[in-house]
Amino acid sequence: MQASEKAVAATPSDTRPAPDARFPLSNRQIWNMCAGLFGVQIVWGLHNVNTSRIFQALGVEIADLPILWIAAPIAGLLVQPIVGYLSDRTRSPLGRRRPYLIAGGLLSALALCIMPNAGTLWACSATLWLLTAAINIAMEPFRALVADRLPDDQRTKGFAVQVFFIGAGAVFASILPWLMAHGLGVNLAADGQALPPSVRAAFYVGAGCLLLAVLWTVVTTAEPEGPPDMAAGPVPERAAGDGSGLGLLRSGALWALGGAGLTGFALGTGQEREIHLIAIIAIAFGLAQVAAAILRGRGAASLGMLEIVEDILHMPRLLKRLAIVQFFTWFGLFAMWIYTVPAVAARHFGSTDATSTAYNQGADWVGVLFAGYNGVAALAALVLPALAARVGRRACHAVCLLLGALGLAGFALVDDPVWLWLPSVAIGCAWAAILSIPYALLAGAVPARKAGVYMGIHNIFLVLPQLVAATILGPLVGTLFGGHAIHALTLAAVSLAIAALCMVFVPRE
Repeated sequence: MQASEKAVAATPSDTRPAPDARFPLSNRQIWNMCAGLFGVQIVWGLHNVNTSRIFQALGVEIADLPILWIAAPIAGLLVQPIVGYLSDRTRSPLGRRRPYLIAGGLLSALALCIMPNAGTLWACSATLWLLTAAINIAMEPFRALVADRLPDDQRTKGFAVQVFFIGAGAVFASILPWLMAHGLGVNLAADGQALPPSVRAAFYVGAGCLLLAVLWTVVTTAEPEGPPDMAAGPVPERAAGDGSGLGLLRSGALWALGGAGLTGFALGTGQEREIHLIAIIAIAFGLAQVAAAILRGRGAASLGMLEIVEDILHMPRLLKRLAIVQFFTWFGLFAMWIYTVPAVAARHFGSTDATSTAYNQGADWVGVLFAGYNGVAALAALVLPALAARVGRRACHAVCLLLGALGLAGFALVDDPVWLWLPSVAIGCAWAAILSIPYALLAGAVPARKAGVYMGIHNIFLVLPQLVAATILGPLVGTLFGGHAIHALTLAAVSLAIAALCMVFVPRE
């Protein structure tokens, strides 16, 4: 422990903030601050492993899975920048971020209890939208809290500790259905049964653990009173003429026209419905820029939430370059989450029938594999700060992404399902870096007063590739790949390899 950390640890209360929020924290304070992500990742773990399983149990065809999974990226696209913007400006006895942690945790727990009991496709889809929106409300403040509280030399450590809890939560969530069935004696599914009781029990346990973990962070971590240092951190550059709104107006018109053109193309050629959704997002973003330009033209001193639009257009250069890396990274991850269960069930367990015993055995094994890669990530996160300090964050991230690409390719190359733990180890190393290094890079590149909104904007570049994946993966798997989900994992491997190469263009820290 460093001398500064000892001084902090010696104070009467481990949660008492100093006037300046960004002072070195003790190990105990950092772990308390990040502990709630154990519960948050339980939600994502249950979602990632069981969503395709639940939908297929309701009769959904494999080619239709991507459009149903689109709830998660859309919720992240809308919710995180808004929550970031609002939490940057929130003043309450609980601070800026903690009110959103509580609200998101409560709503997520409710949705977890409802989702496995949904008896129709529409009810399940609606609950999934509630679940993903609610967990995004809780997720974004955790990222911003580390940026708020830690100085630059502790941020890699802070985000790495977050990855530890994320990995631990995902391990717990991934093995919960298997544990309920084989460890605690909850009934297994029989042939023809829609959803195993063990899955329902896992969702109930997950809801309780989520609430306990989030409340632990809320109770043990205080936030500084008053606004952050408004002068801290770099200020994004703005192009000449932006004050008049001319740049916003021109950009907005291009986005709106592009979205309208995409809509016309989709209608004229009978393209997949996901393309219409992307077109609507482009039109909405364009109209938001036009509205902001009009307000600027009228001399408005504040744009309210439309200020998010300006912040997107004037991102730091590092965030712009990192966006390209994130596009290929999260395209590959989204393909992995959607198709690993049906791919392993078909290739390694010989079943495409979601109600069969063999399929459910394959799905349970994927849960164990997902637990494995998240467990590796939790352990790898503890050594990442030292590795990043030695070789640099950029090189460290590139190497980890290449390992992830090799791991995804392994699902197509390994025949014996028992040996799929080897690809899972490689994916775990990549996952540890994906969840920590980009955020550590970003935290030092944005102004302190906008930490929340820029963390939310960064999430947009995790969401857009998922929307693209949801648009093209269905047709690719259903037609070009002949319904063989395993080829989607090979495509995911290529995508992560491209992301690793793109790290070369990210500015050095």
